[in-house]
Amino acid sequence: MFEDLRDRLNATFKRMLGQGKLNEKNISDALREVRKVLLEADVNYKVAKEFVAKAEQEAIGREITRSITPGQEMIKVIYDKLVELLGKEPSPLRPPKGSKIMLVGLQGSGKTTTAGKLAKWFSSQGFKPLLVPADPYRPAAVDQLQIIGKSLGVEVYAATQDRDPVKVCQKAAGWALSAGFDLLILDTAGRLHIDERMMEQLRQIKKKVSPEEILLLADAMTGQEAVRVAEEFETQLGIDGIILTKLDGDAQGGAALSMRAATGRPIRMVGVGEKPEDLEVFYPDRMASRILGMGDVVSLVEKAQAAVDQEQAKKIEAKLLQHEFTLQDFLDQIKQVRKLGPLQSLVELIPGWGRGRLRGAEVDERELVKAEAIIGSMTPLERRKPHLIDGSRKKRIARGSGTAVQDINRLLKEFVMIEKMVKRMGKKGPIRFPFG
Repeated sequence: MFEDLRDRLNATFKRMLGQGKLNEKNISDALREVRKVLLEADVNYKVAKEFVAKAEQEAIGREITRSITPGQEMIKVIYDKLVELLGKEPSPLRPPKGSKIMLVGLQGSGKTTTAGKLAKWFSSQGFKPLLVPADPYRPAAVDQLQIIGKSLGVEVYAATQDRDPVKVCQKAAGWALSAGFDLLILDTAGRLHIDERMMEQLRQIKKKVSPEEILLLADAMTGQEAVRVAEEFETQLGIDGIILTKLDGDAQGGAALSMRAATGRPIRMVGVGEKPEDLEVFYPDRMASRILGMGDVVSLVEKAQAAVDQEQAKKIEAKLLQHEFTLQDFLDQIKQVRKLGPLQSLVELIPGWGRGRLRGAEVDERELVKAEAIIGSMTPLERRKPHLIDGSRKKRIARGSGTAVQDINRLLKEFVMIEKMVKRMGKKGPIRFPFG
């Protein structure tokens, strides 16, 4: 997401790099282009207009530091206004124990999947959540939530044959505390469009259960429609925050930029993938950095800290210092890197992506999968002593991994290069590879 928006904005800034100073004309010209870019990215018209007006007011008359160019100064202005548009400060979920979180949104917005992600996220925060299926209308909705709960080790409320979601939520709330649960996540029903029956049902749940948080699930892929839906939910029900789903898709990104300004409610979290752990706290400053191609090192480091086994990293570091790095260690490192998520999304967190040498590069994650399969088809002895792998062994490994002998040769050659690099680096002091 944001790739086209990022490219177009950077092209606008690049045209300003050669200009000597900021003046009303080049500011106006640049911001006219920025406004056009925002509208083409599906940003709400009113939001785009106000954004450009504020940026122009701040840019005109602004003193330029001698060490930076007008283009760089405009990037700073746009960055500051993007952070302001997205909410300035993060607004993470911090409900007290015993709280009830009500998820609302249209059908297909990702409520049930996100309910599971939230349960996993809160479990890691020390909560004991209970998932409550309050959607008796969508076929297999209850079954889907039960499957998700079972895969995560999170209990799902055993709803009876009662088809009234209001009563289901009431009974679950009454039972949960006595059963030792300290957080309820209510997965409510959605429709293909907003109607009075759905809204009245949600209003009744709100009245009878009194949730501490009502969170709107908005599909970032639906653009302006998501903004209209958010405004309707805020007007008719009242919401406390927004969770943007499918932020890893290829939408323009206008919904993410418009949502908070249109509703006045903060974006609390964002879904960035299909895995249970692919739910992140929304940070306006980090998102602004990504949009402008500045990367997001903080998020990258946090992903590494969460995914990497620190004890294993220390063992690998000790082996590196003793020049004992093996193919088994190499395999362990591949697995840890893959825990961080899709490689393409990780590369985009690196500062300079979209504006530097990495522009247009494609990261082929299949190569890591292939390497993992090849090493997995080796015997423990072959992983410790790869020099024993002769022609017949290569054929057996190729058959076992579904690859070609040429792939085996390429992997072994790359491993030899890594060994040489490790030996050279080992002479210079402690090594951490790659996330120690």
